[in-house]
Amino acid sequence: MKKGITSGLHWSLLVVALFLAACHGRGRTAKPPAPKAKDIVEQPKELNVSIERNLQTALEFILASNGVLNDSMHLAQDSLVNDIYQKRSFEPVWSSQDKWLPLSDSLVDFIGHSKELGLFPGDYHYNVLKNIRAQTAQDAQAQKDAALWSRGELLLTDAFFRMCADLHKGRLPFDSVTLRKDTLTVAGYLNLFDTLWQAKDVAGLMHSLEPRHQGYDSLKYGLQNFLQSIDTLKRYTYIPYPAQTSADYVNNLKQRLFEEGLLNSPYDYLDTTSMKLIISKYQRDKGLPETGKLNSTTVNSLNANNWEKFKKIAITLDRYKLLPDSMPTTYIWVNIPAYSMKIIDSDMIVMESNVIVGQPKTRTPLLTSNVVNFITYPQWTVPYSIIFKEMLPKIKANPSGYLNKQNLMVVDNNDNVLNPDSLNWGKYNKNYFPYLIKQRQGDDNSLGVLKFNFVNKYDVYLHDTNARWLFSKENRALSHGCVRIKDFMKLADFLVRNDTLRFPSDTLRSWINRKEKHYVTGFTRVPIFIRYFTCEEKNGGIRFYNDVYGEDRTLCQRYFDSKTL
Repeated sequence: MKKGITSGLHWSLLVVALFLAACHGRGRTAKPPAPKAKDIVEQPKELNVSIERNLQTALEFILASNGVLNDSMHLAQDSLVNDIYQKRSFEPVWSSQDKWLPLSDSLVDFIGHSKELGLFPGDYHYNVLKNIRAQTAQDAQAQKDAALWSRGELLLTDAFFRMCADLHKGRLPFDSVTLRKDTLTVAGYLNLFDTLWQAKDVAGLMHSLEPRHQGYDSLKYGLQNFLQSIDTLKRYTYIPYPAQTSADYVNNLKQRLFEEGLLNSPYDYLDTTSMKLIISKYQRDKGLPETGKLNSTTVNSLNANNWEKFKKIAITLDRYKLLPDSMPTTYIWVNIPAYSMKIIDSDMIVMESNVIVGQPKTRTPLLTSNVVNFITYPQWTVPYSIIFKEMLPKIKANPSGYLNKQNLMVVDNNDNVLNPDSLNWGKYNKNYFPYLIKQRQGDDNSLGVLKFNFVNKYDVYLHDTNARWLFSKENRALSHGCVRIKDFMKLADFLVRNDTLRFPSDTLRSWINRKEKHYVTGFTRVPIFIRYFTCEEKNGGIRFYNDVYGEDRTLCQRYFDSKTL
């Protein structure tokens, strides 16, 4: 009796275990087996058949592995690659009967020259493809390896699609000021592949995907000259600043000094005295002040190498891909790192002026808008952010003294001017301040004598300044966020250039001379773009600007520091 009960219990437990195993495995598909590393085919006529089989097996594995074939192979566009071969019943498209087709030669050659477009050949499997093609051309055994041919096929197709994407929309994420839409759908990419095989023109197809902007074309031209002017485009270790005391930082610094030829090995032990001597030698060789200390000037020099410059160019070319496909006929272009404003009219620069932009802690925002009016002899209403962060403690210490010195007045909601000494400043803080602080009109006003308005959520604008001497400074990231214009009258004249009846050439100047406040409206609105471009083409070369807000460095760390050529 006990034996029967025990047997029944064992049987019940077995049924439960099988049920649980079935439930646990329900909906799960076993991962496809990894494709062969080698597949030697002795009969040449069987090679294509074996390549087809290898392509299918490899793609099944890659799709189940998030694009990964092995440690050194990852397909960025695995779904598109699969669509191509499925559509063609897994027949090879770049090769036929142990020969690479001429179009594959063109693609590999284009990848090899992709640095001229601000691209990194390593993103498109360049070295691996060169190696596979060399093996299949020179090694009799490799010529029979269907697995090797299939890997070459997959890498070429993936390289094609990834390059299409990088040239069309770039590698930077779309942000709040992106104006270019990604018009390429999956069907669009597949159509590009068909177009390539119809036209047999890799370069023509790729260039058709690039932005159509004069600045983009000029920067590419400057990039070609830049690449021709250097011996090599070698990777260097980036050194952040201010200096850190971590072991990783010290190791990176030693690696960079080794790359500079100042250390025999990046693993050498360096005490404080030795490090000071090496830094002094570097400073002396570069004509820098010889301090023996790792200061900002020395770090900037270490980082101002051709590798970092190339990445700046690559980022800037990608920033053009965030602009609309076509720019307005007339527009204002403010480039923050260049401290520059330009008016572009029919692809011609008709006016250019130095500007002052926001400090790193009060940045000028990126934006797109339209200049709708401007004001002569404007009055500045101090933003609450400035009142609370900068002014309130000073006002509390000496209300009338501080406000009079800054040409400021306190007004209520009815615009009545109040006596600051009669107010209880002790009870005012960022949560409670029922008044406005305004600056009196005149030459001492922070806005100067002209203010240009455009709709934006940041409460910034273009304006003159009462501190015009600041335009002579090299670093002009000095404002609270607004853009101060040196040649403000030229901008005003341009805006009313087509309205000579209302605004004869001397009208604006007469108002200013008489210190009169006027709102000037009714002119054709001019689009304004405030952007962040750290380099541009100048006289065939490239002029680099300071990464004043660290935007390029952030993008490099996230998207470009691991790139290979």
